[in-house]
Amino acid sequence: MKTRLTEILGLKYPVIQGGMAWVAESHLASAVSKAGGLGLIAAASAPAEWVREQIREVRKHTNCPFGVNIMMISPNADDVAKIVVEENVPVVTTGAGTPEKYMTMWKEAGIKVIPVVASVAMAKRMERCGADAIVAEGTEAGGHIGENTTMVLVPQIVDSVQIPVIAAGGIADGRGVAAALMLGAEGVQMGTRFVATNEAEVHENYKQCIIRAKDIDSRVTGRATGHPVRALRNKMTTEYIRLEKEGASFEELEHLTLGSLRKAVVDGDVKEGSVMAGQIAGLIADIKPCKEAIESIVSQAEALLKGDQNHE
Repeated sequence: MKTRLTEILGLKYPVIQGGMAWVAESHLASAVSKAGGLGLIAAASAPAEWVREQIREVRKHTNCPFGVNIMMISPNADDVAKIVVEENVPVVTTGAGTPEKYMTMWKEAGIKVIPVVASVAMAKRMERCGADAIVAEGTEAGGHIGENTTMVLVPQIVDSVQIPVIAAGGIADGRGVAAALMLGAEGVQMGTRFVATNEAEVHENYKQCIIRAKDIDSRVTGRATGHPVRALRNKMTTEYIRLEKEGASFEELEHLTLGSLRKAVVDGDVKEGSVMAGQIAGLIADIKPCKEAIESIVSQAEALLKGDQNHE
């Protein structure tokens, strides 16, 4: 399955693994890259030297392309931005802000830069400042989200920029990939599907929450603060939404979620922790190796695009 994205990044398949905090580390990133996709290390708010260690760990396991996802609002963003240059990381994806101040440094180092955006205006701005591709992420995605759905966002961004567009949000099988390509995308980014893989170093409780999830099991918290986050419903989301409705202060709401993602991913506390996952969790019914997941998804997408509607 060749697109401009596979050519630009040197990939076998136009599949990117989401940069999920506490989830996307060297084991998962190297497994996805070895399977023909683009594995990502999520820098999130981690110490810069931890990111350097993870980059070196990936290189011990594969020579395939991989990347680092940098959250622009992280207090360590400046340091991580320099480390990806020092370590010759081939690809950087960015979120939660604009990477403009690092673009010259990254481009001079030959790094491919792919910002994650949730609007046409931001996509155009990223193209102007030199982005190599764009991830158009719909509100169906897990974690921090925008308002537009993938179905409406992707074609509008495709029509507004010349660089390749990668669809994200609500994609976990070949049907989603085929649909994304029909909308004009040249690749997909998946997060929740990769949490439910053998190589994802997350607590088994977290994986089982995704496997058990139904179509109506995700909730969005933080709309009142202007920072909406999608996670699977549990005791924490119920309490958060109750406090939001009662007009709780920003500080009170922040206190409730402090360290909650780590609680779920590392400690396995799926009641009080934040089990970030996309709406597509209801479609995911098994845990499998990254290679098997990617190959089955791509195979199904290829068959559908050739007109084989009965392909499983």
